[in-house]
Amino acid sequence: MRFWRTPLDQEKFQRPKGRIYIIIERCKGCGFCVEYCPRDVLRISEKFNKKGYHYPEPVKEDACVDCDLCESICPEFAIYSERVEERMASASPNAEEASGTAEGGTERTEATPEGTR
Repeated sequence: MRFWRTPLDQEKFQRPKGRIYIIIERCKGCGFCVEYCPRDVLRISEKFNKKGYHYPEPVKEDACVDCDLCESICPEFAIYSERVEERMASASPNAEEASGTAEGGTERTEATPEGTR
């Protein structure tokens, strides 16, 4: 979606970023998520899932703004998005380890013995 004008204070705000997760085997290929995505992030894949349906796949994953419209409109609950925090360009190479997030966006937790906090 392209607008012919931009807000005057656009530099002050940062757009949220999202990551899309698709449960391929749950999808029935209705295409609602593809049709109603405001940023055209998804398209219907040429591949089939085990049920024989074409499932959606991200095309412009970096354009996702985590609006949750795909999650809200999916009748099979086969798609969802999560907000991705933007990393600073000047961050150290070990920033990923310090944040507690593993590659791929999954959260790591470490077990601690009871009462040693």
